[in-house]
Amino acid sequence: MSPFIRIPLGLAIMVVGFFMVKKTDVVLSWFGSVPFAEEKFGAGGSRFFYKLLGVAVVFLGIFISTNIISGILEDLAGILTHTSD
Repeated sequence: MSPFIRIPLGLAIMVVGFFMVKKTDVVLSWFGSVPFAEEKFGAGGSRFFYKLLGVAVVFLGIFISTNIISGILEDLAGILTHTSD
C-alpha cells in the first residue's frame, strides 16, 4: 500500500482509538453495555472494555502507519495455512 494512503489511514484509526479511550461514556451510550465485560470485570466493566478496545485500535493504527501490519498478516496467514518460506 502506498505511504500516501497508509499513513493518513493509520492516523485516522489512531484518532478513533484515542476517541474511544478519551470519550468512553459517549461510546458506551452509542453501543451500550457489554454483558460479558460486566460479568468478568464487575461494575464498570463495559467502560474498561471500551478503553482496552480503544488502546488496541490505537496500536492497530500504529501498525498500519508503520507497515508492520503486513508482516503480522503474512505470518498469521503462514500459520493458518501451514506454509513455510
